[in-house]
Amino acid sequence: MKTKSVDQLLDLHYFGEFGGVNPSISDSSTYTFLSAKTMFDTFEGNTEGCYLYSRHSSPSNLYLGEALAALEGTETANVFSSGMGAISAVAMQLCNAGDHIVSSRTIYGGTYALFKNFLPKFNITTAFVDITDVKAVEKGITKKTRMIYCEAVSNPLLEIADLSALSRLAKKYDIPLVVDNTFSPLSIAAAELGADVVIHSLTKFINGSSDCVAGAVCASKDFCLSLKDVNNGAGMLLGSTLDSLRAASILKNMRTLHVRISKHSENALYLASQFEADGLKVVYPGLPSHPGHEAMKKQMHVEYGFGGLMTVDVGSLEKANTLMELMQKENLGYLAVSLGFYKTLFSAPGTSTSSEIPLEEQQEMGLTDGLIRFSVGLDQNIEQTYLKMKGCMQRLGILKSETTPTLS
Repeated sequence: MKTKSVDQLLDLHYFGEFGGVNPSISDSSTYTFLSAKTMFDTFEGNTEGCYLYSRHSSPSNLYLGEALAALEGTETANVFSSGMGAISAVAMQLCNAGDHIVSSRTIYGGTYALFKNFLPKFNITTAFVDITDVKAVEKGITKKTRMIYCEAVSNPLLEIADLSALSRLAKKYDIPLVVDNTFSPLSIAAAELGADVVIHSLTKFINGSSDCVAGAVCASKDFCLSLKDVNNGAGMLLGSTLDSLRAASILKNMRTLHVRISKHSENALYLASQFEADGLKVVYPGLPSHPGHEAMKKQMHVEYGFGGLMTVDVGSLEKANTLMELMQKENLGYLAVSLGFYKTLFSAPGTSTSSEIPLEEQQEMGLTDGLIRFSVGLDQNIEQTYLKMKGCMQRLGILKSETTPTLS
């Protein structure tokens, strides 16, 4: 997304009913109609701009949805009670019994479990492929394939999907490309690059304060309306609509997203560069050593950087756990799942957010026991943070002890 679009997002505004600078919160579960016919038309899907029940939509959800559509450059967006609620609704809307999905093999553990373990109950199967190999993706497509699914920057291995190439492939077979852009809002504009549906876990960077769970689907008007259809809309019938109070809170936090993403990226690049220079095995898209570095540069918006996620492999799960506990004790961050918080969060994904993936498959994709995923925070003095983290690693023998330089 370009800076002009950020300004458009900031300018997208509705005054509250009493002139408040923030839109009023719609604190109602149901809505009145001026005529019985309007109620009937709304249930039939023939009346736009009318609200019938908050599980369908609400003014607060509409405001947030329009802001998300501006963020991703789509016609509109629907908001959900979680990222998994959004992903599940999209999968169930696009696929029927007997259908097939081609998915990246490195995805969030909950999404993997949905595709691998849950959807087969409905006779929906998934081929997991190396999303960075477009030929492998094409090889996975069958006559029953109904969507290609990937994460723009994958969780937790930070693989980079070439969205333009995947979009061309999807169009060749007339299959929608569904992209989870949770790790890279603003940095990557997935819809600009050809994604048909863009999903977010709003819980993470977009909200940024780790105080709620929410999700979003950004797509065409027709697709978003189909999700809310009272007769066969997965979003409506699965009951995963976001609460209005949370929608209003997330909308307020979105106004600072561009500032936060830039700082997350700046700090992550600094830590990744320093730790790699120290001899650690670091994975970060902003490093030239990353296999997807050029692919990321080709499709990113440079003003927002390479993102706030990095991984460091310290060799074993025991060392990873001990290091994370020590860093938490030293107030360098929190041993916690999730990401996008103002404070650095770290976890060992093999035993947490990716634990749904069988051990042999983790090993095959390169998810090692000693891997620590860092969601780098908004520290103002990132040099000081680095020196303290390095000190923790030296105390545990992960890095060789040396004379620690003093801060300038």
